Amino acid sequence: MTINPVVPTPWTETPLKTSATLSKLAGCRVLLKLENLQPSGSFKSRGIGNLVRKAVIAAPPNTPLHFYASSGGNAGLACVTAATALGYPSTVVVPTLTKPMMMEKIKTAGEGQTNVMQIGKIWLEADRHLREEILAHDPNGIYVPPFDHPDIWEGAETLVQEIEEQLEGGLPDAIVACVGGGGLLTGICQGIAKSPIQQDNKTLVIAIETAGADSFHASVLAKENTTIPGITSIATSLGCTRVADEAFKWSQSQEVNVHSLVVSDKEAVEACLRFADDERIMVEPACGATLAAIYSGKLKEVLELKLNEDSQVVLVVCGGSNISLKMLEEYRHIFNIE
Repeated sequence: MTINPVVPTPWTETPLKTSATLSKLAGCRVLLKLENLQPSGSFKSRGIGNLVRKAVIAAPPNTPLHFYASSGGNAGLACVTAATALGYPSTVVVPTLTKPMMMEKIKTAGEGQTNVMQIGKIWLEADRHLREEILAHDPNGIYVPPFDHPDIWEGAETLVQEIEEQLEGGLPDAIVACVGGGGLLTGICQGIAKSPIQQDNKTLVIAIETAGADSFHASVLAKENTTIPGITSIATSLGCTRVADEAFKWSQSQEVNVHSLVVSDKEAVEACLRFADDERIMVEPACGATLAAIYSGKLKEVLELKLNEDSQVVLVVCGGSNISLKMLEEYRHIFNIE
């Protein structure tokens, strides 16, 4: 991916940090790709930031662009953060279930240039209103989807490029990342497939979901992209009833070895709590699902005898802004975690 220097990138290179505690638990070298340090607080800054940036580059000079998103979560926050960083206004339409904390974070990130509206009980209703009643009347409006767009996948590819550079020209034995709609997964797979050093499908991609938000896993089992009836997991950032077709295609591809893994909500929350103690980093349950691959011991089950002390496994700490100390304590109580 070639970066045009004229328009700055609204995302940043993030550290790749070895975790001594997780390495000990896993029996190999575990590295944390700290996407929680992105401007929006999550990996979404890469893909959505790339879409916003490319729209700015493609527009004629002085075009009064306005960016529109229909997500009350990390995608909406990433859209606002990127648009504001590049000097453009934005509008986010969220469903009525969106928590006041997230709405306030989106408004704050917009620095006075963002409209936040609550319409509809679910995301589909908010999205329909955005497209039909708002975006349709703005000739300079740019729609920003949460995950299903080639520019978003291209932006997520930069994560793999950074890992290669930070490992001094190498790729790890495995990359572990959560799956919601599949934008991050698609970008990771594209990045690995394009890597000149990737040989013999060496890098395993472990795609993690929570039970009750496991549309990718259902599709892998069915061998066709499948829509699940609904979302029952507390990891609402993973709450897509159907993943992008492109993400499913990668699960069937021979270019990259993808393995689907499901953890429980309780395992994800336990991982969040233990990670906060071990690394002093607070993340939401969607990210906790990734960390649970090690805390639950399931990573060893997946890789069987392939791991040793010299193996390298990268966990994508995707972050997420829909978390607080109060919420973590509520989760601890709900799942009766000591």
